[in-house]
Amino acid sequence: MGVPQSAAVHRMEFFSGLDSPVHRLDARTKALVTFAFIATVMSFPRYELSALTPFFLFPFALIALSGIPFSFILKKVLLAAPFALCIGLFNPLLDRHPVMLAGGWAVAGGWLSFGSIFFRFALTVSAALTLLACTGMHRLCAGLERLGLPRVFAGQLLFLYRYIFVIADEGQRMRRGLELRSTGGRSPSLRVYGSLVGHLLLRAMDRAQRIYGAMLARGFNGDMPTLQPARLRGADIVFACGWLAFFALARGVNLAEQLGRLFTGGRL
Repeated sequence: MGVPQSAAVHRMEFFSGLDSPVHRLDARTKALVTFAFIATVMSFPRYELSALTPFFLFPFALIALSGIPFSFILKKVLLAAPFALCIGLFNPLLDRHPVMLAGGWAVAGGWLSFGSIFFRFALTVSAALTLLACTGMHRLCAGLERLGLPRVFAGQLLFLYRYIFVIADEGQRMRRGLELRSTGGRSPSLRVYGSLVGHLLLRAMDRAQRIYGAMLARGFNGDMPTLQPARLRGADIVFACGWLAFFALARGVNLAEQLGRLFTGGRL
């Protein structure tokens, strides 16, 4: 029996409730800096690798300062790694033009772009997961709404995050029920799976109606109140200015190459 998908939400929310310098920062500040980080990483040329390495400092620093286990973020990144693999899988086959020499070997551009895709994937996904783990989806959506995101979009994003795992758990229960009732060890046909999807949709719609009725009974009007009022402090300004300056420096100067020249006496 597998672990319910909702357990991932509970663990993520547990980490978001920790008390650390990163957790105490305003959600708007962390969201803006993370968006700037992702935009900067994605702006590099497709063959760039070494210039991306200094950007690992951002997610590593946030994870270390927030007290979130590195293993938790690493497992989530590895879980999504096959998507990046599918995106860059054919690059070495389609782009065989040599673009550099490494130890006397000609390296094709496809391999560099393949590595660059994985670098960008690891950087952006780890940063996004760390933002969510040290902020919480509720505070993050409330912060995005204060930044100008339409309230209906912020609400839908919050509900999607919360209830997609509920639907996944319901689907797992239906599949286990099907396996217990199956005989002969044969796999169900596509017709049976189609029926399961239809029943899952009906159950989801019924649950959505009940949840919406319960929310209205409790006075829900579309707002997402938070227990902690949003307030920018000096630490938020220092955090934002410091990291944005680092992103700008790392984008304009290849820090890894400059550091290599420093340690090798300029022989690179």
